[in-house]
Amino acid sequence: MDANIADGLIQYLMLVGLLTFHEYAHAWMAGKCGDDTARLQGRLSLNPIVHIDPIGTVFLPLLGVFIPGAGRYLIGWAKPVPFNYHNLGNPARDEVLIAMAGPGMNLLLALGLVAVARVLELAHIPEAVPQCDQAAGLSLILCFFNLIPVPPLDGSHVLRVVTNMSFEAYARFASFGFIIIIVLLQIPEFSGLLSMVTFNTLMLIERLFGVW
Repeated sequence: MDANIADGLIQYLMLVGLLTFHEYAHAWMAGKCGDDTARLQGRLSLNPIVHIDPIGTVFLPLLGVFIPGAGRYLIGWAKPVPFNYHNLGNPARDEVLIAMAGPGMNLLLALGLVAVARVLELAHIPEAVPQCDQAAGLSLILCFFNLIPVPPLDGSHVLRVVTNMSFEAYARFASFGFIIIIVLLQIPEFSGLLSMVTFNTLMLIERLFGVW
């Protein structure tokens, strides 16, 4: 097997794991905000299968694996976690909390992975450090990617609340979301900005933990 494809498949498995924790965080926060919809639908789970989205978890990331020059990091998303707006104690605030729980989880995972890398360095197991570093970078790119205010990404819920967008208008916007995201990913300046923010944040975290 081609080394680049093998590396891409390893990244893909990392992506699926990180997306699983991302969606679990949404479901957990929804429960804390008073809505059990995600739990009742089996989404409060670390089983990747229940979170798979055919386009965001399978098609788009694997396309990045098998197309040369797709970049260092894969990008994708999972099936959005459902919540019932009417079950929330403070609907506007809680919708934002639920949306931000996913990127927040990715940031925490990145911090944890870099911390593990530091422990591995101290334990004189340097060969495993690059994998932790790669997974941390991937987690960060998921964090920042999901902040984009386009459905089904998490930032779109913040946009809906801030602009007081109606659910009907949001649904119409969401019907074009996948197309907008795919177009954005084809713009070099957009991909470059995403990579730059991810790289600089990863470097900052590595310096914080003393990982070299």
